[in-house]
Amino acid sequence: MSATPPVAELELELAPRAAQLRREIERHNHAYYVLDAPLLPDAEFDALFAELRQLEIAHPELLTPDSPTQRVGGKPLPHFAPVRHAVPMLSIRTETDTEASGAIAFDARIRRELELSESDAPVAYLAELKFDGLAINLRYENGVLTQAATRGDGQTGEDVTQNIRTIRSIPLRLQGTFPRIVDVRGEAYMSRADFERYNARQRALNRPPLVNPRNGAAGGVRQLDPTMAAQRRLSFFAYGLGEVADAAAVWPLPATQSALLAALQAWGLPVCAHRTVALGAESLAAFHREIGRLRPSLPFDIDGVVYKVDSLALQQRLGFVTREPRWAVAHKFPAEEALTVVEAIEVQVGRTGAITPVARLTPVFVGGVTVTNATLHNLDEVRRKDVRIGDTVIVRRAGDVIPEVVNVVLDRRPQRPNRDLFDAEPLYPAFDLPQSCPICASAIVKAEDEAIARCSGGLICPAQRKQALLHFASRRAMDIEGLGDKLVDQLVERDLVRSAADLYTLDAATLARLERMAEKSALNLLAAIERSKQTTLPRFIFALGIRNVGESTAKDLAHSFGQLDALMAADLQRLQQTPDVGPIVARSIVDFFAEAHNREVVDRLIAAGIAWPTIEPSVAASSPDSLPLNGKTFVLTGTLPSLSREAAKEAIEARGGKVSSAVSKKTDYVVAGAEPGSKIDKAMQLDISIIDESQLQEMLSS
Repeated sequence: MSATPPVAELELELAPRAAQLRREIERHNHAYYVLDAPLLPDAEFDALFAELRQLEIAHPELLTPDSPTQRVGGKPLPHFAPVRHAVPMLSIRTETDTEASGAIAFDARIRRELELSESDAPVAYLAELKFDGLAINLRYENGVLTQAATRGDGQTGEDVTQNIRTIRSIPLRLQGTFPRIVDVRGEAYMSRADFERYNARQRALNRPPLVNPRNGAAGGVRQLDPTMAAQRRLSFFAYGLGEVADAAAVWPLPATQSALLAALQAWGLPVCAHRTVALGAESLAAFHREIGRLRPSLPFDIDGVVYKVDSLALQQRLGFVTREPRWAVAHKFPAEEALTVVEAIEVQVGRTGAITPVARLTPVFVGGVTVTNATLHNLDEVRRKDVRIGDTVIVRRAGDVIPEVVNVVLDRRPQRPNRDLFDAEPLYPAFDLPQSCPICASAIVKAEDEAIARCSGGLICPAQRKQALLHFASRRAMDIEGLGDKLVDQLVERDLVRSAADLYTLDAATLARLERMAEKSALNLLAAIERSKQTTLPRFIFALGIRNVGESTAKDLAHSFGQLDALMAADLQRLQQTPDVGPIVARSIVDFFAEAHNREVVDRLIAAGIAWPTIEPSVAASSPDSLPLNGKTFVLTGTLPSLSREAAKEAIEARGGKVSSAVSKKTDYVVAGAEPGSKIDKAMQLDISIIDESQLQEMLSS
């Protein structure tokens, strides 16, 4: 048996690895915190950090003053004034064991530190969410927000006051009783809905989308122009305090962390409702499981939960170790980002012929599911990210969002064998779209003003036919319950249905011969098809799947024309008299009805018995100019006394008005009910008329 290596030899072996880890972690810290361009998923970064930390614990002689384990995060950007934190903004220890044992281990450690025996009562903890955003310190003086700063390196952050003031959930003045000076700690984040909305706008403008909501929040807070920060529509949750001055006389410090959050809420600060006081390890583990179950349905991203000893006195007794408190831990969930390899890049064909590149991946477990495919959106996105076959990529999945490739790890790209290491070439060429549709062999075309390429085959393309049928049967269109993907696949592949009109010629015997379609299922589907014959004109127009005609536009067209025949005969000029119908939408409608095949399908659908109530003659027969609310734009906010939001919207639109979701200079009236939102503030800023339901009713009846 060999002897233990001398210390000098051990250092010789391990020191280079420690130095390499420090360089790697600093490189990734810079990319993440300073450049907002992450190079690795969180799980891999955590693994690097954990390896360095273990090396330094086992061999203290390897610890250096500049080690990333001795500080919290990245340095402030030079564009913002530095802010010295009166109380350091330290991070908390991360428990990477994603199972219940992580909670049990934390509780056991706390009980040891407190010298508790098995007979002692369980420790009370505050269990809350670990938000995936950017840590922020809000400084209030005499109740007024005077400064906001990022965490920075924990000691010194960046002054981002003007950007934080754009977050509407953050009060500019506190409510109730509060200390003369108080630092509120919390997280700025970007909701999933705002993230998707922002990226949709970016893609429409041919601009690069955000990588993920966390980087959207970080980039928004660090915008030099506050108006750009406001476009991100960030949110905020408060979860703790920093410096508190002159509190004793007016605001006694609460005894527990849970009471502290209640106080923050009483001051008017947003505090997440997903929190609980848990007694002991089993309660912590149950909270971890429950939040893990809820995680996909949350409106924002989290990557774990946080446990804190609830008693502030016990927190003080437990104290801190190096860069983190002993009384708190972050308990992670399985990563929603992971590394995998692109095995192939194929294209999918959508309802309107849109060609979407899709990466076929080596299966990887991400966000609770095994992912094998990820969208690449369009050719411009593939080229911007330079995704190639064989690449190692970061894949992200959050909630029900389709998995997507975040970026490529270029260091791992396969290279052609080459003697000259400085002149290596990628093994696989850059991706390009095929010239013809992989389903029907029709030509693929791409308009100069569009980012999306399309199959030119129309309904002769089975892929487009399948998607068109699913759209036709969808809930907001003809609402044919039971007509799902698997059944549509069989109907198209067996050539039983070539257009939506063929659905109304199906019989029980034909359906019963299909896979997984017993006699009862066939009869249920036929009953749903029969029920769909009684519909509305807006639903029917929407169901036709005319390109660029969504649900709202279909409703506008129905009220503008009143009859389908009039819509089918309309020219570009007449169509553009309809609210929100511009040249592009008008051209799509004219082109659709110019196709003999489409007109034939419409005729067959009407012949099959599809019908709808006649639209009020006063609306259908009138020109838009003669309607009482023509040209007026309304925004609805709050709860109206007697009208539902949908009923008010339909009444306004039926009289020629338009209902918008956001207040702008083009808004004529804001209709306010009980508990109105921030739209009221915007209306007052723009000097827009604010009316109640009774005033709206007067306008509707005029």
